[in-house]
Amino acid sequence: MLEIQIPGFGELKLSHLVLDYNGTLAHDGILLAGLRERLRVLAPLLDLHVVTADTFGQARQQLDGLDCQLSILAAGRQAAAKLAYVERLGADNCVCIGNGRNDRLMLEAAALGIAVVEGEGAASAALIAADVMAAGIHDALDLLANPKRLIATLRG
Repeated sequence: MLEIQIPGFGELKLSHLVLDYNGTLAHDGILLAGLRERLRVLAPLLDLHVVTADTFGQARQQLDGLDCQLSILAAGRQAAAKLAYVERLGADNCVCIGNGRNDRLMLEAAALGIAVVEGEGAASAALIAADVMAAGIHDALDLLANPKRLIATLRG
């Protein structure tokens, strides 16, 4: 569990990290360099979940060896499916990271929503729904590994 007290924002008691895959963890289906190490650092603190439509069909192979749960979603109503996944885990215990329009509902529902901008860009709906916008996934994961950075961004 990751507990962070943020003045003016509240206390976060996070158990789950829910991640989008394409556009967030991967570019054209390939896991971005340096992420395995960052995810391994967070795995003892948070249960890792990847929810994706797996557009390029490579998520399972690319995530092989990482301690995470992979959920591949059916086409259509993906925003609702991602939200339902987060709600089943308990949204108050989740930090969610994504970039797409289909991530907006989970970003908004989560105790902490982080939108990222990688090579695929980011949907404005995701940016608006998130509590924090990070320049990329590496920076987003580093916020969790170094909570004082997150406190500096969100404190009231």
